[in-house]
Amino acid sequence: MNVFVDTSAFLALLDADEQRHGAAQRVWAKLANEGADLYCTTYVLVETVALVQNRLGVSQLQAFHENVFPFLRVVWVDSTLHGAGMAAVLTANRRQLSLVDCVSFAAMRQSGISHAFAFDQHFEEQGFNVL
Repeated sequence: MNVFVDTSAFLALLDADEQRHGAAQRVWAKLANEGADLYCTTYVLVETVALVQNRLGVSQLQAFHENVFPFLRVVWVDSTLHGAGMAAVLTANRRQLSLVDCVSFAAMRQSGISHAFAFDQHFEEQGFNVL
């Protein structure tokens, strides 16, 4: 199974104080046991690195880099994918819908990925199966 992983899932997985930490650990373990192919974009990585470093510190960033990153298939955002995400942000005309999310949706559609590991309601709103 191909699964897109969002920043919200990474943060819940890494932050033991996060309300959804237990759920994130269970989903991560299930995906690992099933041998799921895990995807994210370079934009999700940049967002995740910035938030983990700021909120949790460099030690948790190192844990992410060593224990999570090696299992990811990274979709590099090119000008076409960026343009599709930006067009979606502008068309949606919603303050709480980010460019990172819209690029994620475009990447998922482009790659035929229908499942998301996310704690962000926007994935479900966009018609993806949220784990």
